[in-house]
This record gives sequence, structure tokens and C-alpha cells, in this order.
Amino acid sequence: MKETGNKVISFPSPVPSKADYQRVKSSYSIKEIQQLFGLSEKTIRRWTEQGIIQGSATAGTSEVTYDFQALTQFRRVRELRSQGHSIRQIEAELQGQLHLFRAETGRVARLLSPFEEALLLHEQGDPKAAEHYLEAINEGDNTAEAHCNLGIINLEQGQLAKALDNFTLSLKSDPRHVEAHYNLANLYYDAGDLQLARLHYEAAAQIEPGFSLVYFNLSLVYHKLGDLVAASTTLDKYRQLEPEDEDIEMLSQLLKAMQHKGKPPGPIN
Repeated sequence: MKETGNKVISFPSPVPSKADYQRVKSSYSIKEIQQLFGLSEKTIRRWTEQGIIQGSATAGTSEVTYDFQALTQFRRVRELRSQGHSIRQIEAELQGQLHLFRAETGRVARLLSPFEEALLLHEQGDPKAAEHYLEAINEGDNTAEAHCNLGIINLEQGQLAKALDNFTLSLKSDPRHVEAHYNLANLYYDAGDLQLARLHYEAAAQIEPGFSLVYFNLSLVYHKLGDLVAASTTLDKYRQLEPEDEDIEMLSQLLKAMQHKGKPPGPIN
């Protein structure tokens, strides 16, 4: 959301900013994969070590990053989970497809697609990224992702109507695109349309129950709408997914305040 340092909605005490608009990226950390897909670090690292999902290790550290191709595999995991598959069943299917992914990574000098080229230009701050996203859309190359990221560029340029159009077109291409739902929710939230913000936050949470950041913002919406029970429940869900949040003490006080019908908590030392 666009306020600097704080969320728009005022809780009983100041609330630190947790998340902004989400774009599809060319590289993700383990923490970001955890936040987006609700997978444990242990599972992510096991799949990486087994070669089920390809990650890139940072020299001299335990840090691992995942590219857009790996992201498509994690999205497949999301689809299988929504169909009721267990982690064990999903792992077995991914292992069965492992030779396909290895064949892909074994290719030499593969040319970047228009969308992949756009991702790199976008992260370099090159304005030509928009042109490549449009080219990707025209070629049917990751259309939903391209529209989503074009919407982010629109926001950066202050073109809110175009951003709204692109996020909407992203969902037209893929109704289950989590980032597009989340970004539309943020856009409506910033515009003061809390009902539509709630609708899209709830959709994002339904599609990906492990997407931790959406619960924090959804809790803000419920609080503003006067539903303190839902606000408290949702914020508690966020706390369960992010137990190491550095603001956990503040979150605990917010929950306590909500449970006492919104009475302000004591001062935070």
C-alpha cells in the first residue's frame, strides 16, 4: 500500500507496513517463496537438495534463490494442493516429472522469451520493459504475469486507471492469479473501496491459504469495516504464518485490543 511507513487504516496503536504491491519477479528468496506459497523452509530446501526444484545457491552462504521457471513449479504445487493432494503426493508427482525439468536446464544458450526479457529489464529499471511486456501479451507469453507487471509500472507512473485495467486483464487471463488479486485489493483499499478490497483479499487467501501477507492487510480491512472478530481471527492467522515477525509483540497487543472490543492497548515500550 502506498502510505510511507504505516498502513492506511489506524489500529489502536501504530502499525508497521508489512507489504506493498506484488509483481512477478525473475528471482525469489526462500522467504518469499514461503510467504507466497505457505511451504515450510524445510520442504523447500529438501526439494532443492533433491533437484526436484532448481535453485541457485549464493557463493559462500546458505542462501538459495529461485527463478521464474522454478516459480511455475511452485504454482503447480499450489494447484495440486487445491485439488486435495498431500505434500507427499505432490513430491512424488514432482519427482516423476524431474527428468523433464533436467532436460530443460540442460539446454545450451536458450534464448529469453519476451516475458523473461521484460522481467530482466524491469528489475534494471529500464523503461523498455513495458514494450517487452506488451510483446509478451501479443505473443501469448505468460499473459497474466505480463499484465500484472504492466500494472505495477502503471502505478509507478501514477496511472491508476491503467493499473486497474491491467490487473483486471491479468485476472481475465488467469482468474486464480494471486498477485493480481492482491494488487487489485491494494488498489481498491488505497481508493477507499473497502468492500472490493475485501473481496480480492479474500480471493487471494482462498487461492493460496499460505500467502501470509494477505492476512495482515485483510485484517486491516475487517477492522475498518467494524468486524473486530474477523479482524482478530485474521491477524492471528498472520501471526501463525509469521511467528518470527519482529513486530510480534505489537501484533499480540493488537489482538488483545481487538478481543476487548477495540479498546486501545497500553503503551508499547
